[in-house]
Amino acid sequence: MAAIYNLYIINKSGGLIFYKDYGSATRMDTNDTLRLASVWHSMHAISQQHSPMSGCSGIDLLQADTFDLHCFQSLTSTKFFLVCEPGTLQMENLLKHVYELYTDYVLKNPFYEMEMEMEMPIRCELFDFNMAQAVLKDRVALLGR
Repeated sequence: MAAIYNLYIINKSGGLIFYKDYGSATRMDTNDTLRLASVWHSMHAISQQHSPMSGCSGIDLLQADTFDLHCFQSLTSTKFFLVCEPGTLQMENLLKHVYELYTDYVLKNPFYEMEMEMEMPIRCELFDFNMAQAVLKDRVALLGR
């Protein structure tokens, strides 16, 4: 079974700009995918604002019985989150690598417009290819542990 189920990228406004399923047991329809991204964005924002600790950056890890949700927020408030098998380690490194791929292949793409209120969905073959390679490499590394 795959260690990584799904990857989501959410813009600073809470809009889903990228979603990829990497082998989850159940397939979600488009509305469920958008709903999950919106709920996560809201929970993350609420946790930042109402944390008893000053300087809280929001929820980084949500653990459940059947999955773990790891989140990385960039300085521009773009959120990257992975849904994976419970107990999967080193997802922070993979999320940072996803962020590097995002900056290299999406933000540097002259045809991608980020200044709009609603960012364009990410449609970049090089990003998709390199994301698939990163997830495959991470799966191989996890199997070797």
